[in-house]
Amino acid sequence: MCGIVGFIGNTQAAPILLDGLSKLEYRGYDSAGIAVRDGEKETKIIKAKGRLKILSEKTDNGHSVIGDCGIGHTRWATHGEPSEENAHPHSSDDGNIIAVHNGIIENYLELKEKLVKRGYSFNSQTDTEIAVKLIDYYCKKYNEGPVDALARAMMRIRGSYALCVLFKDYPEEIYVARKDSPMIIGLSGDASYIASDVPAILKYTNKVYYIGNMEIAKLGKGTVTFYNIDRDEITKELTEIKWDAEAAEKGGYEHFMMKEIHEQPKAVQDTINSVVKDGTIDLSGVGLTDEEIRKINQIIIVACGSAYHVGVVAQYVIEDLAKIPVRVELASEFRYRNPLLDPNNLVVIISQSGETADSLAALRLAKENGLKTLGIVNVVGSSIAREADNVFYTLAGPEIAVATTKAYSTQLIASYLLAIQFGLVRGSVSEEQYAAFLEEIQSIPEKITKILEDKERIQWFAAKFANAKDVFFIGRGIDYAISLEGSLKMKEISYIHSEAYAAGELKHGTISLIEEGVLVIGVLTQSALYEKTVSNMVEVKSRGAYLMGLTTYGNYSIEDTNDFTVYIPKTDEHFAASLAVVPLQLMGYYVSVAKGLDVDKPRNLAKSVTVE
Repeated sequence: MCGIVGFIGNTQAAPILLDGLSKLEYRGYDSAGIAVRDGEKETKIIKAKGRLKILSEKTDNGHSVIGDCGIGHTRWATHGEPSEENAHPHSSDDGNIIAVHNGIIENYLELKEKLVKRGYSFNSQTDTEIAVKLIDYYCKKYNEGPVDALARAMMRIRGSYALCVLFKDYPEEIYVARKDSPMIIGLSGDASYIASDVPAILKYTNKVYYIGNMEIAKLGKGTVTFYNIDRDEITKELTEIKWDAEAAEKGGYEHFMMKEIHEQPKAVQDTINSVVKDGTIDLSGVGLTDEEIRKINQIIIVACGSAYHVGVVAQYVIEDLAKIPVRVELASEFRYRNPLLDPNNLVVIISQSGETADSLAALRLAKENGLKTLGIVNVVGSSIAREADNVFYTLAGPEIAVATTKAYSTQLIASYLLAIQFGLVRGSVSEEQYAAFLEEIQSIPEKITKILEDKERIQWFAAKFANAKDVFFIGRGIDYAISLEGSLKMKEISYIHSEAYAAGELKHGTISLIEEGVLVIGVLTQSALYEKTVSNMVEVKSRGAYLMGLTTYGNYSIEDTNDFTVYIPKTDEHFAASLAVVPLQLMGYYVSVAKGLDVDKPRNLAKSVTVE
């Protein structure tokens, strides 16, 4: 959560900081602030509660703030309510240290108590101010320079953090420290850039360094030096980002979410092409050998949010095609329940950002227990990508809207391709089936495009139910997994209470929630379960529900039951989620638009959950 930017060069910093923060506002939008300095003159700090535009107006889009070095922050509140006082940057009492911070400091009360005893006072409710004054304390106590002060503070702080720090006595430098929270550094000519995510600096450079855990960086104008926690200088490898700056812009769409929905055919095709060569799946880039695949006795998929819903789909598909038992775990539960793990288990971590805190912790737990790990991630060089034994990169490109669409779709494709290849290697998928599956996979992008061509019908229906108080999604098997994602899309951007239920569980309590006029969306793509789900839909209709059905072309008899029906092209039923999710994404989007809400930045949510 929260977004950080930093810049030092030979041009005005404030407009660059505000531009970078605008690309990161999906990470936090409770308040924002910048600190800019002009050589050895006093550093100016400007903060504002609320959206970034308030800070932009306050600074004339940055033009009223002079200086070529600065740091900025857009906040998603954890410690302390949204306010100017709690907004970053924070400063030591004498202005010696100014910093912005992403993360949570778990022992902040203990540190605050010690600092108060040493004469420090506090003006905010944030844990960040404790970090700032702790750095100031070590800076003054030992007088050995910024790297030493940061290293000492890092040894005392428990929790996660990405810190971007200005030291008064080092006006031509910015310092960065990191543990668990993401941070990248980019260079271009005589300019250096800092950001918590790629889109913030992609306009200026596509060559970045990923600072590692418990590492420190010193930035000058076009220079960077890295240090480990022992203050030793270390070298880092430069990474080239393949995304272009235009990919992180709206491109004529009203919202990023709609743009990203329409980018799904290309994102899916690119992900397929990354591993499918000449009619076969090549996992050499992923790093899994046939011998390793044969040894797997169980797959554990660990993820959060939409990525978890991908895992639920993958469980059905992998077990059916590859005949390997699959467990799907919420990362936040997996890491705390002492799971029973076997060295021949494969742990698959799914995360768009590659920085999801609970998923990263689950990955480390698996590695500590000697299990092989595979990351399915979208961001090259991210923490999960670096730490997993093997990586399957999805090629969704930058995803800006908080509600994921194209990243979810590429994660689905990655899981299908793994299932097909695992099945072939283990002998549960024949050569003929293999070829047929791949042919069907290749048709998915075109079929998604066909669904998008009919989006006006969904727009009309969404407007009809924009004032709904409750929406329920029901389905069985893979259709239940699809319902989970459809429900999440509805609730996270429209603020309508929404739940997904396994249709067979309705009579075990949840049908009591059905009353006159409540919208129930039934998902029916699995032929073996079709009639059973229709029966469940009849049950809720008899109790007053208004029914929307989502099924494949040809199932026209459903119109005898439904009040409204959306059809998707036929595909192999293993892959139905890739098509069925698209109308549900559009449904959530259009309901949100009809209500006049901020589609891309829904309240209380941030794009990357990098803290617990």
